[in-house]
Amino acid sequence: MLVRNATEQDAVAIARIYNHNVQFSTAIWNERVVDVSDRVKWIRDRQAAGYPVLVAQGEAQEVVGYASFGPWRPFDGYRHTVEHSVYVHPNHQRKGIGRLLLEALISRARTDGLHVMVAGIEAGNTGSIALHKVLGFEETGVMTQVGVKFGRWLDLAFLCLRLDDRACP
Repeated sequence: MLVRNATEQDAVAIARIYNHNVQFSTAIWNERVVDVSDRVKWIRDRQAAGYPVLVAQGEAQEVVGYASFGPWRPFDGYRHTVEHSVYVHPNHQRKGIGRLLLEALISRARTDGLHVMVAGIEAGNTGSIALHKVLGFEETGVMTQVGVKFGRWLDLAFLCLRLDDRACP
């Protein structure tokens, strides 16, 4: 399995994975599917802002997952903190791909000199929460009924990973 920086040619596969999660899961709380041009723009915008978009490429050269991080909140005081996302094609889940992508994001965040990585995960997604805890994330709280999808309220669990022990700048 190869993890590499995404290119615009990966937008087709990224859109497919994203749209599956929109339509069938609570991993993404959007209800609108996107087209390939939307994902091309998303890749360009993320990379232009200095944020990674990574893909996991299988043996048959197909993209089986993707991951990224971006700003936690749009205020100067949060500039050392990022929030991340990891999505794996449903036919390739539970094969270690999510872990591989998340480890690559953590490494990139440390290389970029970031201090904290935040995960916002639907509280019922016990597999994702467990993966994050194995990689050192600590659950910091749950916000109840802050989202809605598929006709039900969703709770949002927050987990954080401190990336370094440096003093405040």
